[in-house]
Amino acid sequence: MPTQEQIMEKLEAILVPQTMRSLVKMNLVRNVNVIDGKVDIALASTALAPAVQEWLGGKIKEALSGLDGVKEVNTSFVEGTPMELNSIRHVIAIMSGKGGVGKSLVASLTAVALNRQGYEAGILDADITGPSIPKMFGITERPGGSESGLLPVTSKSGIEIMSINLLLPSEEEAVIWRGPLIGKAITQFWEEVVWGTLDYLIVDLPPGTADAPLTVMQTLPISGVVIVFTPQDLTAMIVKKAVKMCQQMGKRILGVVENMSYLYVPEIDKKIELFGRSNGEEMARAAEAPLLGQLPIDPDLAKLCDEGNIERYDSVAYNTFAHNLTEALQVDMK
Repeated sequence: MPTQEQIMEKLEAILVPQTMRSLVKMNLVRNVNVIDGKVDIALASTALAPAVQEWLGGKIKEALSGLDGVKEVNTSFVEGTPMELNSIRHVIAIMSGKGGVGKSLVASLTAVALNRQGYEAGILDADITGPSIPKMFGITERPGGSESGLLPVTSKSGIEIMSINLLLPSEEEAVIWRGPLIGKAITQFWEEVVWGTLDYLIVDLPPGTADAPLTVMQTLPISGVVIVFTPQDLTAMIVKKAVKMCQQMGKRILGVVENMSYLYVPEIDKKIELFGRSNGEEMARAAEAPLLGQLPIDPDLAKLCDEGNIERYDSVAYNTFAHNLTEALQVDMK
């Protein structure tokens, strides 16, 4: 007689088409029942087209029929909402009061860092009018799904991603929407996408402190916020508004990241502060949170982002950021 553990191990090996994550990690397995060699599997039908349901039923029968004691395998599908299936431990917002400081870059690098450490990570691209996450990961395919929900697209290393750019006719298409529509789209990405089981969902916020960031802060169970800024005094002034917003809404700031902090020229072994003196320590004091990292202007990183290969990036400065981020999460998420 097969055990529950043996059956779940087999189901763990079956990947859901388009997401390329297992039935178990997508939290689609609703019930497993074994009686006298008859195995009944109940799966959620959420976001699964009829053809996908039929294919999964065949794969399950094929996988379980090889177990000792299995005489019959039946798969049924039950209705459910994405919110009933999603099990997300922590939601981390990447925020800044100003555009152009590299929030999307830091959001992507954050997810990559967590993924490399063995955590299940996803990215919700809430920058509806300026989405850039799919480009950096080299993702062009459209999300799967049905009337009951959407399935995120999974990156090369296994990071789940949902962005408005994946739903547009082309990546150059402009999203010309007013605030309420943008807020609705963000809410749908949270409520109508089957994220499954994740340790961390990283939310890339648009700039400012208006409708879209407010929607995220009020709708999503934000565990913590990472503030991104660049060295200019003007940027620091505006970013402090984002810090104030977090503090007024009672959202914990996990740390701050100074992007474009300097340009390193290896030929002369020198760091050049193109945008002026670092404001890292000042911003950390203003946010009452640690300085997680000072990321340089790196031509290698820019090239990898243009090629859709951000998951291959590595550098001393990035590894320092990843280490500090992990420490901050361990302290604040206990």
